[in-house]
Amino acid sequence: MTIPNPKVDFYFEKDNKWQLALQRMRKIALACGLEEVLKWGCPCYIFDGKNIVLIHVFKEYCAYLFFKGALLQDRKKILVQQTKNVQSARQLRFTDADEVTQQEALIKAYIYEAVEIEKSGLQVKMKKTKEFDMPEEFAARLKKDAALKKAFEGLTPGRQRGYLLHFSQAKQTATREARIEKNIKNIMDGRGLND
Repeated sequence: MTIPNPKVDFYFEKDNKWQLALQRMRKIALACGLEEVLKWGCPCYIFDGKNIVLIHVFKEYCAYLFFKGALLQDRKKILVQQTKNVQSARQLRFTDADEVTQQEALIKAYIYEAVEIEKSGLQVKMKKTKEFDMPEEFAARLKKDAALKKAFEGLTPGRQRGYLLHFSQAKQTATREARIEKNIKNIMDGRGLND
């Protein structure tokens, strides 16, 4: 069992409805021999410097987030893809502490499998940017504006995907057009959606 990281203790000491479940989740992750660090404000468990699993909470559940969860065999079909756009990560969700206790052996098996995947060097095959839907409104704008097209193509693939997802999530044409208009300056300046 790995020693808990005191810098992460605060996360498990919060008085909230998930406190007991989170403490049990921590104990299981540490029992698997993973190093505990704090990343993105959450407890993250790493092996040989590589992210394996993260613990986080939401309003309706708490969860382990397996960074390469898409590669896990998931024989019990319990892993959840948060949204259709999440390519690699998968969640294992809980709604109470007893669920964590009842599934301890299964959780450990998933964690050990995730470690083996990391050791093997396997990578999730990510969709290329061109495979993401491009809203008609943005495609038309790029066709009309060569400088915008050049600037967009000069962005990193991750930044391009961020914009494409942001634009395409809007259901109405007017909203998509407004989002495009609002972000043209950032694209021209080589910045991503959240830069």
